[in-house]
Formats: sequence, structure tokens, C-alpha cells
Amino acid sequence: MIPVLSLGTWVSLHGLITILALLLYTVTSHVMRQRRHPSAAIAWILFILLIPYIALPAYLMFGSRKLQRPARLARLPVALPAPQPWAVQTVVALDQPPPVAYTALAVHADGAAARAALLETIAGARRSLDVATFILAGDAFGDAVLERLCAKARDGVRVRLMVDGLGNLMGRRAALRRLAEAGGERRLFVPPFRSPLKGRTNLRNHRKLTIADAGTAAARLWCGGRNLAQEYFDGAPGTVPWRDLSFDLCGPLVAQAEALFESDWAFTGRVPRPPAPPAVPPEAIDLDGAQLIASGPDQRDDTLYALLVTAAYRATQRILLATPYFVPEAALLTALCMAARRGVAVDLLLPSRSNHRLSDFARNRALRTLALAGGRVWLAPGMLHGKLVVVDDMLALAGSANLDARSLFLNYELMVAFHASADVQRFAAWFEQERAAASPYRAQRPGLVRDIAEGTLLWVGFQL
Repeated sequence: MIPVLSLGTWVSLHGLITILALLLYTVTSHVMRQRRHPSAAIAWILFILLIPYIALPAYLMFGSRKLQRPARLARLPVALPAPQPWAVQTVVALDQPPPVAYTALAVHADGAAARAALLETIAGARRSLDVATFILAGDAFGDAVLERLCAKARDGVRVRLMVDGLGNLMGRRAALRRLAEAGGERRLFVPPFRSPLKGRTNLRNHRKLTIADAGTAAARLWCGGRNLAQEYFDGAPGTVPWRDLSFDLCGPLVAQAEALFESDWAFTGRVPRPPAPPAVPPEAIDLDGAQLIASGPDQRDDTLYALLVTAAYRATQRILLATPYFVPEAALLTALCMAARRGVAVDLLLPSRSNHRLSDFARNRALRTLALAGGRVWLAPGMLHGKLVVVDDMLALAGSANLDARSLFLNYELMVAFHASADVQRFAAWFEQERAAASPYRAQRPGLVRDIAEGTLLWVGFQL
């Protein structure tokens, strides 16, 4: 016979569970140095107070924001030549590598150009081929890429493919076993249903890069925001392809991308992290070059977020922003609004309707705020998936990160910072080309119900 507990016993038991859940949240957040935004911390605490039986398992599975890191080591000084641009100084201060040279930069005009550059990069590999992507779709494009990787592996090229665990499910589980059977290696980054209590389930690898012949004079990097799926290149049958931004280049910068890939590859294999790459000698630093910016749980700081806030306050002429999702954290939105109010031309380009309806709904409050501060918001037809930030004529950031909390605080992301004025202008030209087809956003005062709904979504969607 099952014993029946009295109401007082149930209340006491409920209180004990709630206290233990709050204690666990507090201790793990402190020990793992999570440094959550106050709104996220408040949301977790209220979730635990209201429904501890659901909140505690959810926190254990999805609550991690930063991996546990060793005590901060003394950073070796980087001898930057003078004069030192603020953008380079800031990136180096965030423990990212200094700028180095690159050659043969190609900014892809559309999906066809991006496809040709990707397949050329794969075809040109003679020694090694390293590919990281969030999604490798089980469609015609994904199959074509996978078959080319298999062919390279059969030819004796060392091929390594890394796909995010959740992205692999979203891509309909492309037949990765084919690559292993051909002699290549493939790994999933944090499979969503493996060891969920380690707290990594919510940490996704959103980085996208393809590196051919790393460590050689012919090394080449293909990078940007495109997943390896039809909609990012050719479009599905009967639909137009998404508008996106990617690029490829050669030169010393490729070594920085390879070092990041090696670190992620070691993490997926549960082996010790490879040693840090050797320090860049002073003679190799190029203030008109580019530098890799890694952002995510593997970094001590929120690198990209810190750089964006700094850039908004340092800009003097213009800030160009392209992103599919715009749900910025309050400090970043304030920095952009202050830039607009002091006369900086702030232009934000995003799709009129993205593939994430909740994000489209949640963005409205930020869009109204930016527009009322003097920023210009442009809505592009179709799905715009490109990610770009241009600041004055001195900095262009291109890569995988969106301007929302998930990309800036949870995902593993990769951006490349370009400093050469001529190449900054090339990325700005891509922005202007996309903006030409966009229509201006008109801010409208929300009704009471919509205002409450937007605020509620922003409050409870701290992990979206």
C-alpha cells in the first residue's frame, strides 16, 4: 500500500526541493563562472521557484553558458606596431590572435559563386581537408558535397568532417557513415541526447569553415554564414535561394582558422585540447590584415559581444549591420542607439520575414527603439541569412554570428575581422547591393496586448 502524505508533508517536501534546486543553481553558476545576464539569471530563478520539478532537469541539461575554465593565465603581451587601431587593440585584448596577412580574398556575390568557390576549395585539396558546419543537409547539395569529400578520402587526402549534433538532426541525418567507409573521419559536436546532465546540450557549434591543405603554402579557407544545404546555394525546387554572405581567401590567416578547428576537433573526440599555436612573431603582424574572432563557451570573454559594444561607441561615421535575427541584449542596443543619436549613420538590414517566427515577433521592440533613436532599418525581401558588421572604413566582421543572445552568449561562433580599407569597402558594397532591394521599416506603436506579449517573450526567451 502506498503511504499517503499529509498536506504539510507535501509542502515541506516541495520547499526542500525548491531550496536544493536554488542552491544547486547558485553553486554551479559560481563554480563554473557562468556570468549570466541579469535577465537570464532572474528567469532561471523564477522558473525554479515556480516549477522546480521541471526547472531543475531543464537547468542541468540546458543551463550551461560557459564551460568550466582553468584560472586565468597571464596573457603574453603582443607587440603591436604603432599606430594601433582601436579594433585591433580590442580584439587582441580579448585574447584573440593579432592580425596577419591574407591573399586572394573573394567575397561571393551569390549562392552560385559560393558553391563554385566551395567545390573548388574541396577539389584543390592535395593533403588535407577540414570541414566544420552546423548543418550538412540530406538534400541534393549536401549529398554532392559529401560525395566529393568521400572521393577525396579515397584518393588519400586526410578528410575530417565536424557537424553539430543538433544541426545533424535538422539536416535529416546526412549519411555520414559513407565518409568513414571511404576513409575519412567524421564527428558530431555535442550530440543532443548523449550525456545530457553534463549541461552542454544547449551549447551548439554554429561555426562554418572549410580548410584545404592547412600548414602549406597553398592553404585556403572558405568561410561565412552558409550551411551546407540547398537553400543557402541553389534554392529548393520552385524556391529562390536564401541571400547569404561567404568568402574565401589564402595566406597566413588560414593558420588561425586551422588552430580553432583543431581545438573543436579535440573537444569532440574527448581528448586533451591541443597546445596553443605559437605566438605570432612581430614581423608577421599586419595591421591591414585580418584576424579570427572565436566567440562562445570555449572563450573566457564574450568576445564578439564586447567588440560590438566597443565598436558602437567608437564609430564616427557609419555602422552597417546585416543579420537574419535581431534580438540584441540591452547594452548592445543602447550602444547602437547612442551611436545613432550622436550622428553616426546606423543601418540595419534584415529579412522582412525570417525562418524563425518567434524571433521576428521578439525583434519588434528593439527595432522600434533603434528607429526612434535615428537608426535606419531595412527589410529585405525573401530570406536574408548573411551576417555582417561594417564600422566606418576600418573594420568589417563577417562570419557565422547573428545579432541575438543565442549567437552572442551561447553558441560557438566564428567571425573574421578585416582591417584593410579596400576590403572593408568590398563588404560594404555587398551590404549596399542587398539593401538596394529592401524597403524601409516604419515603427508603429504597439497595442497593449502586443506590448505585453513582446515583453513576455523577451523575458522567457532568454535561451532562444
